[in-house]
Amino acid sequence: MSPVEDGKDRLMPRYVALLRGLNVGGHRVKMDRLRSLFEDLGLEEVSTVLASGNVIFTTQSEDVDGLQAAIERQLEQQLGYEVDTFLRTPDELAAAAAHEAAEPPSGFDSPVSHYVIFLHAPAPESLQTVLEELSSDMDAFHFAGREVHWRIAGKLSGSPLFGAGLDRATRGIALTMRNMNTVRRLVTKTGRGFPY
Repeated sequence: MSPVEDGKDRLMPRYVALLRGLNVGGHRVKMDRLRSLFEDLGLEEVSTVLASGNVIFTTQSEDVDGLQAAIERQLEQQLGYEVDTFLRTPDELAAAAAHEAAEPPSGFDSPVSHYVIFLHAPAPESLQTVLEELSSDMDAFHFAGREVHWRIAGKLSGSPLFGAGLDRATRGIALTMRNMNTVRRLVTKTGRGFPY
């Protein structure tokens, strides 16, 4: 947990809320409204990063499950649809950012894409089995706690799992995904900084 001073000699935990499905399809919300929805819950120092549903905040509460449930309830009531929410501390995000996915096959000279799939709990054996069966020279999955690291030898759009392929494999499991650049940007914005 990465606490910050609130100006009253208290240490307040800081969290990052990773929201699923915002600003895709018909689920549009402006970042100033999103920030106000979090502030209405009594959360402090609320800021957003990019427009893909990344919210940093501080709070006196250390009840992660309670916070997550309150945020999901607030967003559903105010936006009119469910928004799966995944909370991480700056240290937890930093650990994800520090993960090194496997290198691409020898002789492959295209850039490697790295995405992090965030879950509520460690990947169940059924999901691990499915993703391992989908692994190939292009796509590889690495399991680390509540995250799954997806290494792509090339661009995301070039993977046969892009879009419907991964959706079918993970159907029924609550998750959200960020590319590694976004994860590192979030770590920096929390003040956790480098090195990870």
